Amino acid sequence: MEISARNQLTGTVKAVKSGAVMAEVTVDVKPGSVTAAITDASRDKLKLKEGDTVSVIIKATEVMIATP
Repeated sequence: MEISARNQLTGTVKAVKSGAVMAEVTVDVKPGSVTAAITDASRDKLKLKEGDTVSVIIKATEVMIATP
């Protein structure tokens, strides 16, 4: 699959939590981990499970940082 997004990280699925509508997928990447919220239908379509190798693609117009 070719995609124009430049922020791509390859990692391993660490955890998948399914819900009624949304699923939470945590992926181990170097140097840490990324958690994504996706629809449960997408999780099912991708057949995601722990141990799968996946690409995390980050496409955002902003990244914000806040302090207390």
